[in-house]
Amino acid sequence: MARCSQKVKTVKSITVIGSTGSIGTQTLEIATQYPEEFRIVGLAAGRNIELLAQQVQQFRPQIVATCYEDKLPELKAALGGLDYSPVILAGEDGVVEVAKYGDAESVVTGIVGCAGLLPTLAAIEAGKNIALANKETLIAGAPVVLPLVEKHGVKLLPADSEHSAIFQCLQGVPEKGLRRILLTASGGAFRDLPVEKLPFVQVADALKHPNWSMGQKITIDSATLMNKGLEVIEAHYLFGLDYNQIDIVIHPQSIIHSLIELQDTSVLAQLGWADMRLPLLYALSYPDRLYTDWQPLDLVKAGSLTFKAPDHQKYPCMQLAYDVGKAGGLMPAVLNAANEQAVALFLEEKIGFLDIPRLIETVCDRASDYNTPTPSLEDILEVNQTARQEVLTAAKSLKIAIGH
Repeated sequence: MARCSQKVKTVKSITVIGSTGSIGTQTLEIATQYPEEFRIVGLAAGRNIELLAQQVQQFRPQIVATCYEDKLPELKAALGGLDYSPVILAGEDGVVEVAKYGDAESVVTGIVGCAGLLPTLAAIEAGKNIALANKETLIAGAPVVLPLVEKHGVKLLPADSEHSAIFQCLQGVPEKGLRRILLTASGGAFRDLPVEKLPFVQVADALKHPNWSMGQKITIDSATLMNKGLEVIEAHYLFGLDYNQIDIVIHPQSIIHSLIELQDTSVLAQLGWADMRLPLLYALSYPDRLYTDWQPLDLVKAGSLTFKAPDHQKYPCMQLAYDVGKAGGLMPAVLNAANEQAVALFLEEKIGFLDIPRLIETVCDRASDYNTPTPSLEDILEVNQTARQEVLTAAKSLKIAIGH
């Protein structure tokens, strides 16, 4: 009698880009909890060398890098006592090497901003699946990222809460069954603040997100609701809907992470506590569902779930993102770069909160003259630099005094 063959359980190998940030540390929490499911092949991070060294000691990756060349001696010194010899690199090229290295099946892109574009492209070209936690990569680079994904047959899996929710709801939905996407937004730090008080808010105020614990840049994006505008563009690229089929709704409790409406008007939603580990775990374990001992959602404890329309007067960045998304071509890359630069200036307390959308709009208006429908990687990288400089130029023309 022939024996039934059993599928051999294999450990999934993972590389984490941005390992010391919020996304990276939570990914490594998952790897710690599920050592039988995941092993770490590579780690790349920024200036937090102490934490990166601790991660290397714990997870024993084959390759490690800091994206700052001047931090290489410190990293090598911190790893001097290891009982094995990982490859140690630095700089943008070093991070790219980590992204494409070895037998990693999936690469988690948790690095902030457009800096994630080149490592993501390298990982795709090396045949690795992408757990996309860096929306800026797709927003700025979709014209080159998506063709490469198709060419190499890899999976591009959303690892942020909203797009993961949409992706989860779509499982089992037939082709052409999707009618509309509804992205939920908490409303950010100023959701209950009257619009007339926004000129006086400070950086510390904007960093007090009511529901989520995230990095500084994305927390400011949540306060301006640019984060939601960027997610609209990302949803367009990920799920192929027109912009008039992607809506935003304010949901202060952050229990429903997004919804989809089907052709028959049925609406499906994904719910859970505000915990970034959930979308990360699904992106890493897909198509499987792993058991967790995390706190289950208690609807009675969650209480009332409320919704309201977004205030476009209070949050002009949303409409900016819709307009730029519809323009396409280079414009999303311009928007993304201008936003990154403006947010950086605000975090340095050099401009006011309401200067952020003013500067972005001015830069985007000027860039529309040189937009191209099918930009190359070189075009995207060039505009990523020029749009940042244009923010400084726009500040002068708008008579915005950049503080010191």
